[in-house]
Amino acid sequence: MGRQITIAVAQTGPVLGEDMRPGAEAACAMIEQAAGQGVEIVCFPEVFLTPFFPAQLRADYEQFFIELPNPVTDLFLDLAREKGIGVIFGFGERAGSYLYNSAAIFDRGGRHVGTYRKAHLPAILPSNRKGGTGSYEKMYFSPGGELPVYEMDGLRFGIQICYERKFPEASRALALKGAEIIFMPICAATYGESTLRDQTWALPLQCRAYENGVFVAAANRCGDEKGRRHIGQSMIVNPVGADIMIQGDRDEPALLAATLDLDDTAAAQKSLPWWRDRRPDLYGGLAEQ
Repeated sequence: MGRQITIAVAQTGPVLGEDMRPGAEAACAMIEQAAGQGVEIVCFPEVFLTPFFPAQLRADYEQFFIELPNPVTDLFLDLAREKGIGVIFGFGERAGSYLYNSAAIFDRGGRHVGTYRKAHLPAILPSNRKGGTGSYEKMYFSPGGELPVYEMDGLRFGIQICYERKFPEASRALALKGAEIIFMPICAATYGESTLRDQTWALPLQCRAYENGVFVAAANRCGDEKGRRHIGQSMIVNPVGADIMIQGDRDEPALLAATLDLDDTAAAQKSLPWWRDRRPDLYGGLAEQ
């Protein structure tokens, strides 16, 4: 028997109001469910407590940013500590004069392990298609400047937030640093391109798992948020054959749990030994401005 760990991705629903407390209470219900399934780490989506406010240009955006610790997030973090569950969750982070699209990591004892700040920020123009909202993240967030690997109970993992799943360079950097899982808090929508977005949703998640020999755990929002149509379909991908171990649907919130054998990462990297055969001496142009 290999090194086993049970993780879950929390697929949360649309946020129709601007109070963060209902989202925190829903997170508590999912943590209770996770405890009943023996889950050791649960990952929540990108900025999951608030509406996806970057879909609009608005002047009152500061209400969506918080500092940690915070009474609202303490609602589910205190429960997670009581249940012995590690938590990764996306939130709008206020750090002095700077605002970030971040993911906080808390271990099973409630210790704040670290906070990852999204380094790749999109700017998507709106369209006249139904659900064709924009994404103005560059207007709200400062970019993070690191690609760290975190450790929790002997597990090494990295984080990429939403848009970052489309950057293979960043995933490879995390794998080279020893990540066994890449957790991906996501808030992906169709932007009015339902066929295109649905067909390509799983592709980068499976690619990042297969090409790096790591598990990918992607937690996405689902349902219709006042015209913004989220894709849902949160999933956990095994690196061996890029097999989708579990997947949610498009519309219903769900806690999706799977037991991983971390030895699968070594098996995948042995069968596809990129770490042996890669030629960094040929790739200098990738880092040139």
